[in-house]
Amino acid sequence: MKSCSFLPAATQMIYDMGLQHLLHGITFECPQQALDEKAKVVRCVLEGKQYSSIEIDKIFSASKAQGKSLYYVDEELLQQIQPDIIFTQDVCEVCQIDTQCTAAAVAKLEKQPQLIPLTPQNLDDVFYTAVTIAKALEQEEAAYKYLAELQNRINTILDKLRQHRMPLKRVSLFEWIEPIYNCGHWIPFQIAQAGGIDMLSNPASDSIVTAWDKIVKYDPEVIIVAPCGFEVKRSLEEMHLLGEKQDWKRLQAVQSKNVFVLHYDLFTQPSASTLTDGIELLAALFHPELFDVPTHLQHKFVNFFSQYSYVQA
Repeated sequence: MKSCSFLPAATQMIYDMGLQHLLHGITFECPQQALDEKAKVVRCVLEGKQYSSIEIDKIFSASKAQGKSLYYVDEELLQQIQPDIIFTQDVCEVCQIDTQCTAAAVAKLEKQPQLIPLTPQNLDDVFYTAVTIAKALEQEEAAYKYLAELQNRINTILDKLRQHRMPLKRVSLFEWIEPIYNCGHWIPFQIAQAGGIDMLSNPASDSIVTAWDKIVKYDPEVIIVAPCGFEVKRSLEEMHLLGEKQDWKRLQAVQSKNVFVLHYDLFTQPSASTLTDGIELLAALFHPELFDVPTHLQHKFVNFFSQYSYVQA
């Protein structure tokens, strides 16, 4: 059986479950190990270019208004692979190629693959996506073993929070800097599992532009900045946009120096393993008296005020 993954999260889970021998084509944004080993079938016209948050937002907004996609499929390469299955998505046409664009590309193939859209809305959905992938690849048991290990890690956090009766931290997580987008879909559930609450979030639905005055009134205790597609270094280049906003210095999170910049794949690349990593890191940032930052995640964030990775005292 041959499969292609048209979204990085599916690629990550296929590797996590040890099923990469069944994967033959991927996107240009997939994890590095996959990029080193698999054919890049999905590309983007913005690939390799540097734009600001404002410019990217304008480009994608204009593309959407015109009914165009910035993503495209290497149809010749796809024809060579002749996949039996293609995993695609319909959660966000901004972040990844969607099922409609994929269907248009595969319509020209001599051999028609099965398209399997993965459309998680909340954290449980993301976990069940692993089962959907493994079932399609006829390796269902691999998913249950994979998910059991991840659930144990989350349960460890929840048990400790309950044991110590920790109050929820008031949090704001930004999925984009300019304009500011709140967090949606599964991210509010991640925050809750880590011992926080984001009252400006949009659980199980799209993130939306959020007015700055609402954030000021909410006055979060902790601010997490994790723009979609941005690694920490890239996000830091635009943090001045927040610092220039009126009343930024009056926010409780700023005064207590609890503003953190995190790697995007802990949130907006929704594989079950990376989201679990995100929960573990958030728990350490929300409740440092209970949790240490796992060693393998120390390079995934900085405290904005120190510009250095967080180290438990």
